[in-house]
Amino acid sequence: MPPRTSNTADPAETAAADPAALRVAVLADSDTRWKWGALTARRLTAASTTGGRPVEISGLLLRGRATPTPRQLAEVGEVGIAADRVREVTAVEFLRTVREEAYDLVVLSLVGGGVQAMLHGLAALRLDRRPVVVTGYVGVVYEKLADGLLLRHGADVVLANSRHDAERFRAVYEGVGADASAVTEAALPFLGGEPHRPQEGRDTVVFAAQPSVPASRADRTYLLRRLVEHARLHPRREVLLKLRSKPGEHTTHIEELPYQRLAEKLPGGLPPNFRLVYGHMGEVLDRTDLLVTVSSTAALESLHRRIPTAVLTDLGIRETLGNHHFIGSGLLTSWDRLDGGIRPRPDEEWLSGQGVAADGTYAGSYDRARARVDALLNRGPLPTLSPYYTPATAPGYLPGILARHHLAPDGHPLPGAAAPQETGRVRGAVRETVRNAARGAYRQGVQRVAPVIRRMGEL
Repeated sequence: MPPRTSNTADPAETAAADPAALRVAVLADSDTRWKWGALTARRLTAASTTGGRPVEISGLLLRGRATPTPRQLAEVGEVGIAADRVREVTAVEFLRTVREEAYDLVVLSLVGGGVQAMLHGLAALRLDRRPVVVTGYVGVVYEKLADGLLLRHGADVVLANSRHDAERFRAVYEGVGADASAVTEAALPFLGGEPHRPQEGRDTVVFAAQPSVPASRADRTYLLRRLVEHARLHPRREVLLKLRSKPGEHTTHIEELPYQRLAEKLPGGLPPNFRLVYGHMGEVLDRTDLLVTVSSTAALESLHRRIPTAVLTDLGIRETLGNHHFIGSGLLTSWDRLDGGIRPRPDEEWLSGQGVAADGTYAGSYDRARARVDALLNRGPLPTLSPYYTPATAPGYLPGILARHHLAPDGHPLPGAAAPQETGRVRGAVRETVRNAARGAYRQGVQRVAPVIRRMGEL
């Protein structure tokens, strides 16, 4: 479903809304965060939480460099994640929508700075009955732990994807004297699928690529070359390079050197048993016999299904790569070993703390979070959101974060940030056409022109 770009909800949709329904908004800023947010919203609003009430989920896509394309939304929607309504908004439009739509639950599936800005913006609304606010992380938290967590502080629920993460999150909050009660253990919401079962005649190796890890041309070319060499060494094996996006599209992270482009320049071309694939990771894992990655969250999806999984050490075990997260997992290995037929075996104790729930306990992984949301929904008017960062505690940091979303230090829109209400269909259509053209030019500049300029500057 393509994003809708009107500034207000469709009157027909508003009129059709069930007044008894639990109203939920998911605000996301990329395709992967939309996937996490939409699935989290659905898991949090299961029948045990809503008491049988119908649930209406509105999808709000924060306008920016990584706003999902129609193709990306359709790819996610194929697995039942499409919201009842999906449209693009600015931060100020989102806050106005929250005031007008009276949501019961808001899921902020954004980068840390975006979460912090929305928390202050929501607090500044001073609603008589504000929504319950939930946030979290879309995958493995391997960098900027303190920074990201403190930017998320203030939400009613800060979801942790594992016991390991929950312990780390609480330690950070308590260490700075912040309330840690919002931290709630759960799991990644998109785990699922049938357990791995080898099939006669099937032998498929999948490399899960990442947009920004590793970052350099040399490192990305090395990984691609080793993957292709693996395919040549094993001509009866199907070798797949699973890509997150097509050139020109953006996900959560910027990809300046797409593997598609590197593959076009690889000497000798690509062997017949090697293919580039897109689509939903779960569908690719359905036919995977070995998942290889540097540090992708796909490793956790694979481990959940007991698929043999390998985390590469070829480029070192480094924080910048994120593979240090897998120390102690038993999964760290190299292409030389994989070429020789060696397969890592996961450490069960490590697995038990990582939220992959390979032991069959996944069905109950959101019980705590649902219980907390249910208690908050039934509590009555909630207190004003109170993030750790304020103009008093972070006067040199917070104003800049809020300003990027056109908010003043007190959370109110900056002068001129609030778009005037449209007057008449013709004027509204013309203004929307101009906005769409401007957004297109902006995305072309950020996604295509800027990376080229940066690469030229490195020559």
